[in-house]
Amino acid sequence: MSERRPRREWRFYIDDMIGFAEKVLAYTEGLTQEDFIEHDLTYDATLRNLELIGEAATRIPEEIREANPDVPWRMIIATRNRLIHAYLGIDDDTVWSIIQSHIPELLDRLETLNR
Repeated sequence: MSERRPRREWRFYIDDMIGFAEKVLAYTEGLTQEDFIEHDLTYDATLRNLELIGEAATRIPEEIREANPDVPWRMIIATRNRLIHAYLGIDDDTVWSIIQSHIPELLDRLETLNR
């Protein structure tokens, strides 16, 4: 028989999302889009952390998501799904835009939520 593990507190997933977002920004700091695309390890590590942000978002209870509509939960999860399931169709311009515009904004919102 399998043992049921206690559910992890949702705030830990917010902490994870913050950590993953910080990694995305650290990995790409000072890079141009061309540099980012050319550095395979940086590119792969960044995409992985974007995926993990979305995976952690799926673990946030619906009532918490509804109470915090300023965080684009559906978009975060959809981005994760797109990155994982359509890896051959990843648009580098879109990924770069997410990194440059959306991740800093998301990080601010998550840090506010986590206070």
